[in-house]
Amino acid sequence: VQLTESGGGLVQAGGSLTLSCATSGLGFVGYAMAWYRQAPGKERELVAAISNGGNKHYEDSVKGRFTISRDISRNTLSLQMSGLRPEDTAMYYCAAAPILGDQLALHIWLYDHWGQGTHVTVSS
Repeated sequence: VQLTESGGGLVQAGGSLTLSCATSGLGFVGYAMAWYRQAPGKERELVAAISNGGNKHYEDSVKGRFTISRDISRNTLSLQMSGLRPEDTAMYYCAAAPILGDQLALHIWLYDHWGQGTHVTVSS
C-alpha cells in the first residue's frame, strides 16, 4: 500500500493550493480517507475527512476555505485550499482508514495507512 502526496509549496496569504494523494494497493473504495496536518511543535490534527459514501467533515478553522474530494476512478484524494493563512503552514498528510459505507473516520487511531506528507508554507 502506498499513499503519495503532492502539490505542497510556498504561497502568499490569501492564495490557493490543491493537494493530491495518489493511492496504490489500497482498494480505494474500501477506505475512508482524510487529510491531516502537523505544524512544528504541535500535534497532528485532522483537517478534513471523507467517507466512502461521500460524507465530509472539516475542522472548524478550514470550513468554507478547504474542500476535500475523492476520485474513485483515479484512486486519488484531493484537498483544494483557498484563502490560505499563515496558520495553515504545516506538513499535510493523506491517510486511509478501513471503514466502509457512510461512516466518517474522525479519530487518528482509525487510520492505518499514511503518506510521507507534503509541506505547505503560507507567508504573510
